[in-house]
Amino acid sequence: MRAALTILTAILLSILTGCEAGGRKLLTVDFQPGQTLRYKFVSSRDIEINWSFPAGGTKKPENKVDKLHESMEMIVAYIPVGPECDGLTTVKATCESVKVERKQRGGTADVVESLPGKSFTITVSPTGKMEDSSQLNELIREIGEKTFRQGGSGGRIKNPDMIGDFVTTQWFLWDAVASIKKPLEGVSVGRHWMSKLSVPTPMVSRLARDVTYTLKEIRQTEKGELAVIKSSYSLAESVPSSWPILYTGSFQMSGTFGFLTRYKFLDLQGEGQELFNIDAGRTEQYNQQYQLNAEASVPFGIEAGAGIKIKQNLTMQLLE
Repeated sequence: MRAALTILTAILLSILTGCEAGGRKLLTVDFQPGQTLRYKFVSSRDIEINWSFPAGGTKKPENKVDKLHESMEMIVAYIPVGPECDGLTTVKATCESVKVERKQRGGTADVVESLPGKSFTITVSPTGKMEDSSQLNELIREIGEKTFRQGGSGGRIKNPDMIGDFVTTQWFLWDAVASIKKPLEGVSVGRHWMSKLSVPTPMVSRLARDVTYTLKEIRQTEKGELAVIKSSYSLAESVPSSWPILYTGSFQMSGTFGFLTRYKFLDLQGEGQELFNIDAGRTEQYNQQYQLNAEASVPFGIEAGAGIKIKQNLTMQLLE
């Protein structure tokens, strides 16, 4: 039985080489033995908080605007390790560098800056699906615990962090290919397919965005054929239960986003583009931009509110 499965897998892999099938392109994720792929990821967001204070007595209503910015720049190297098994490839990912910039009062070092030197392995199918992400999940859990400190009353206080940005860049790296339905049939120019991606935020939240991918064109380049995959985003109603949970237990978040309460996420709109090298079987680059609109309340019975706009930018670039 296992021999038959191996033969069938070999046949499928011989098909999954980026060739055409009735005008359709087969998009597969491929790794060359001994070849290291090094990617630079950047996640940045500009945050605008519009405070509104109601009129009191003879005073007029007041409005105040705070502007914040935070970004994470990270380089991760991927190299296949060990032999392929039934078409699956085990890949070792090593975080080589991480830099976080955050403009706010009382800022502390971000826990993701402890990632350089950390490694994890993942098992990836030819269609880009992560079949085994247990080591990545464990690393997410590990750094999630490191973001807490003890408060004066003995409770846990969560420092601001960009763990969600780390998850967004690593967990969904091949999503544009992995989410294709019936991948063996190939994809033709103009084809649409759906998926979900995570939404990293500066507050504690668990959000997803609905994604519509579209194969816009096939470009002929010196590096090979490039699939130009466009994407558009909207706010999803639910989050898949299989996604990583960043924090566990009870805690209080420090800073502005721990002070505000009763967050309501109103809308998300944006778009992006990915260049996927069909011949090499790898993503060359992507960019994703969207705006998330939300509102929150001020605690302690204060009749005030806050409108929040988050402009998010996510990019990835294959380094030569």
